Amino acid sequence: MPRTSRLPILLALLLSFSFLPHPIRADEPPAKPPAADKADKAKPGADKEAKPVQDKVSRTQHSITLGGQKIAYTATAGTLVLADEDGKPRASFFYIAYTRDGVKDPRERPVTFSYNGGPGSAALWVNIGAFGPRRVEMSAEGMPLPPPARLVDNEDSLLDVTDLVFVDPIGTGYSRPAPGEPVKDFTGLKNDIESMGAFIRLWINRNQRWGSPKFLAGESYGTTRSAGLAAHLQDRYGLDLNGIVLVSAVLNWQDFLFGPGNDMPYITYLPTYAAAAWYHKKLPPELSGDLRKTLDEVQEFALHDYAIALLEGNRMPATKRHEIAVKVARYTGLSVDYVERADLRIEHEHFAKELLRDQGKTIGRLDSRFTGRDRDGVGEVDEFDPADTAVDAPFVAAMSDYVRRDLGFETDLIYERSSEKVYPWALPEGQYVAVAEPLRKAMMKNPSLKVMIASGYFDMATPFFDGTYTIAHMGLPESDRGRMHQTFYEAGHMMYIHPPDHAKLHKDIAEFMRSAIPGK
Repeated sequence: MPRTSRLPILLALLLSFSFLPHPIRADEPPAKPPAADKADKAKPGADKEAKPVQDKVSRTQHSITLGGQKIAYTATAGTLVLADEDGKPRASFFYIAYTRDGVKDPRERPVTFSYNGGPGSAALWVNIGAFGPRRVEMSAEGMPLPPPARLVDNEDSLLDVTDLVFVDPIGTGYSRPAPGEPVKDFTGLKNDIESMGAFIRLWINRNQRWGSPKFLAGESYGTTRSAGLAAHLQDRYGLDLNGIVLVSAVLNWQDFLFGPGNDMPYITYLPTYAAAAWYHKKLPPELSGDLRKTLDEVQEFALHDYAIALLEGNRMPATKRHEIAVKVARYTGLSVDYVERADLRIEHEHFAKELLRDQGKTIGRLDSRFTGRDRDGVGEVDEFDPADTAVDAPFVAAMSDYVRRDLGFETDLIYERSSEKVYPWALPEGQYVAVAEPLRKAMMKNPSLKVMIASGYFDMATPFFDGTYTIAHMGLPESDRGRMHQTFYEAGHMMYIHPPDHAKLHKDIAEFMRSAIPGK
């Protein structure tokens, strides 16, 4: 997760699941006060060369029991310096790799590169939440426990099927630009993909893994990164992947940008609103039973009657408009009056505030099962995302302790879990990121590449129906459509915090990876 805070500035474009109230431009760092500059100059040795950026690595041995089998593994926590062709350091990537011990031929062992989203999010959530051998302990419903956070063995780790490399993009986690190198050189869609691709190539070189099956597993904006990386790794390095796991996918940002003139988000979000209303018991009895059956009905309405109504705009007769409003209200748990006053178009932030307004509660954007309370109940949008805040502190505290105590990596740097230093990632006004097409081309160039999209029903950051819509509009030939499929979970953006769905996610990904490796 991603990870993510809120999405209040999407109309300014773009690309974050980790918006902060007053972001600092990466290319405009706050200036030091003059006194501080003088003090710096007065320090002994200030005029000497800065200490060269070097790799720093800690290796520790561990074991875990998965599926009744004890697995010994090496954990490598460290930094990998990215340099230009003249050897000048440009950046230092922090990563944590888990490699199974006792593997005679690494060519038989897959390796998966995994990261979160943001942009601006470090990899801690997919590491100690989803795929790594240790995870943050949560309640049976995936809710946080009282502090301090505690790590336990992750019985649903992917270490039984693949080695794992979790990497923090530059400006996040403990990854930093080299002295004198601006962070903006590593952010933005193109720069991020190129620098992450360079890390992957270098790690594969250093660890002699060119012969291993290779996968990407990104979450949230990390799925946008993965789609671009697949094409970049092919074209720049001749590196073909076996598969890509897209957790809570966003490939076409037009589908997420609420605003006048763009009706797509209202269509793709409607089934997610229905799922939230179902969970909070706001639907009529006939829709309150089988969740999947209800969502299938809402999807049909969204694609047909609702989409046509939005396209018609004010050409629609008043009686027809009222009929559509009644159906939208029925599927969302909102009042007909509210839907009509919203011109049939419900923004996700407004929905999060409105659904439980009568109870004085808001619902989570990352996971609509979570609820919070604002100072007042009359505002348009919530004060904070209760799902995001619930998982933020436990993961950061657990990660900070884990890196030092268990993995032996020492640093005094702040762990930038959701860094404003890599925000904003803006495109010129009127443009949006769309990486489904580069992904399609990568699949056509590599006929063995398979793609899996994992979607949570209660995710209001990356709605599950958008994944369905995107797959249907990829333009894949009929003979290749089976290489891309979607799996669903009764949880939110981070479906792995919900134990039953975490187990299902492991099973689904393990089966997917085996199907993507020849001879498995």
